This record gives sequence, C-alpha cells and structure tokens, in this order.
Amino acid sequence: MNNDKKLTIVKERYDIAGLKILMTTYHKTTMERALPYRAKKEWKEEEADGVIDFGQAFYEDIYQNHMPYSNYTTIEYMYTGSLFHRFLLKYNGCMLHSSAVVVDGYAYLFSANSGTGKSTHTRLWMEHFGDRAFIINDDKPSLRLEEGEWYVYGTPWSGKHNINVNTRAKLGAIVFLERAETNSIKPLDVQMAIPLFFNQTVRLLKTAEKMDMVLEKMEQILTQNPIYKMGCTISDEAVTMAYDTIRRV
Repeated sequence: MNNDKKLTIVKERYDIAGLKILMTTYHKTTMERALPYRAKKEWKEEEADGVIDFGQAFYEDIYQNHMPYSNYTTIEYMYTGSLFHRFLLKYNGCMLHSSAVVVDGYAYLFSANSGTGKSTHTRLWMEHFGDRAFIINDDKPSLRLEEGEWYVYGTPWSGKHNINVNTRAKLGAIVFLERAETNSIKPLDVQMAIPLFFNQTVRLLKTAEKMDMVLEKMEQILTQNPIYKMGCTISDEAVTMAYDTIRRV
C-alpha cells in the first residue's frame, strides 16, 4: 500500500466532544479532518483536557514493525482516535463504533461490524426524513453524560467517508444492527447488549484501569438508555419500522 511520507506538522487547539484537546498532527488528512473542531476561543495549553502528540518516529515504528500493510495516515487516524477515547473516559464519556443519525434533535446510533450496512441504513434515514435529519458521525461518535443526560457528539474520527458535524444531540437510542431478509426490532436487555457494545468500542487500551473505565461507562450507557437489536433489509420500510419503535419526542 502506498505510504504518505510528506509531513504537514500542525499543532492546534481543538474542542472535541466538549473537551479541550491540544493535538499535533503530522499528516494532511488528519489535520484536514480536525479543522471543523478547531477551538473558536483561545485557551492556554496547560488548560487542555488531553494532549495528543505521538510524533512521526512513533508512526514510522508502528508502520515498519507492526502495520507494514497500512500507511501513515491510517495509523495516525487510529492512534489519535484511540488516545482521544482514553481522555474521554475520564470525562464521563465513551466512543462507540456506529453510525449516528439525528432526527428532530435526538441521535440514534446504529452499531455493527464493518460491512454490515449501518451507514447504508442511516443514509436511508436521511432520504426518508430529509431536512429533519443529519448524520452527526458515521463511524465513531462520542457519548458523554452531562448534567444527568447522555449526549452524542460528532468527532473527527468518522470513517472512510468523513461524515460528521461538530455539534451534539441528546441520545435517543442505541441499535445493534444485523442483516436479515425481513425487518424486525426488539428491546435488548443489558446482559445481551454487553458483548455487542464491548466489541464495538475503541480498544487500543493498555492498562486494566482503562479497561475498567470502559466497562463502567458501558454499564452506565446500557442501563440508562433504550437499547435494541434489529434485523433489517435495505428499505424504507426498515426505516419507518425502526423509527416508530425507538423514536423519542
């Protein structure tokens, strides 16, 4: 795979999911993805909730010794997102691999393994609801508990299509998606949801402490919000069935 050896080093302040992040990027793609999250108000570097700066030497080591099939841009994307997730855990938050669509002020997260069709499903929501809907993040939205309510935030880590919006919306529901020949949806109890959620979190975590924090946030999210399992076809009927079941007003 071709690698991008040309560096575009940018140190900048960002506001991501309500956190002050001081991040140095080394590759143009990562910098461009982060631009919408650049801080609008100046703050001191020491006020940062998290600092992200791995350095190009780190990326070169990962590429040469662990991921020679990849490229620097992908490696930077993965590791900056993973480190942001670690900071998020300290601030009542968690990232979930999902496509999050907002309708009438509520965010509905559709989570599944890559290739299952979660992005296709949320795009059908966009077609169905028109101006009432937008995708807040198509790959790794952030969830944060703030003043007793769970919110969903857009982030720069938004998958290959880079679809995201730098805003937040109240969490409406989380749906674990699977392909099916017929449409069906049902509430999911916490015990059934735990392995599904865990498999879709960002898991480049090196310490037991961080893993415990993931599990703690996961339990909070699953016990405090509506959770569903859905089998669906690629159809407008799947959208209306899901929305009629999970909508929040």
